[in-house]
Amino acid sequence: MLVTGKSLLEHAQAHNYAVGAFNVNNMEIVQAIIEAAEELNAPVILQASQGGIKYAGIEYIASLGLLAAKNAKVPVALHLDHGTDFDEVIKCIRHGFSSVMIDGSRFALEENIEFSKKIVEIAHAVGVSVEAELGKIGGTEDHITVSDADATFTDPAEAKYFVEKTGVDSLAIAVGTAHGVYKGEPKLDFDRIEEIRNTIDVPLVLHGSSGVPYDALRKAVSLGICKINIDTDVRASFAKAVKEHLNLHPEEIDPRKILGPARELMKETVKEKIRVFGSDGKSWL
Repeated sequence: MLVTGKSLLEHAQAHNYAVGAFNVNNMEIVQAIIEAAEELNAPVILQASQGGIKYAGIEYIASLGLLAAKNAKVPVALHLDHGTDFDEVIKCIRHGFSSVMIDGSRFALEENIEFSKKIVEIAHAVGVSVEAELGKIGGTEDHITVSDADATFTDPAEAKYFVEKTGVDSLAIAVGTAHGVYKGEPKLDFDRIEEIRNTIDVPLVLHGSSGVPYDALRKAVSLGICKINIDTDVRASFAKAVKEHLNLHPEEIDPRKILGPARELMKETVKEKIRVFGSDGKSWL
């Protein structure tokens, strides 16, 4: 069932768990995520980055996501991840996305507020929920790269001001995670998560969570994180399964037999994350 991101995250906040948000680029990834969510009776978010949309095309991504959500036995939101381009965000709204992220984190505070507020006004008018970002999360997400030197943690007082001025439905915060593959073990600022949670009411989002130790993720959820983004770990499972199958069967040319094992391993990876986030068994359908 297709639902808004707002409804998913408000339920997660009320019941002390986090919804897994998994990036999609093709049919097998979509199927793996939905099958995992249904087997664990968990709400879930299918999210597409601007890079994923560029690769597959908005019509394909939207059609895959909307079909999967419509037929799913659990609540599913179709979400735009890291929408840095105004026109791209509007295009996703027009194609039926139930949730969008407007990422103005590259701007100074007041400019970020104005940039995000415009999208909130448009999206809310048609029943689409909005996530924004405050602070700068390091690493690379498609075409967006933030160096360690430029990464900045979210200020709790600014978070309160930002949410009040924009009316966003959820807020991605920078507390020590990074996009991509970690070179060392990430250290989350739990005190900052707790302070932000005590300062604002909207659900909090953790980006760059692939590779973060599970104990740290569980603690982050206990402190108020309601949405956790995963991309790299699912990609790694896809690549691992394809490589292993072709190493064992170098003569194989059937894409179904090559991608089938990848779909199964990705499903197991998603199920593992869902259990860590505490969203298993939380579907209200």
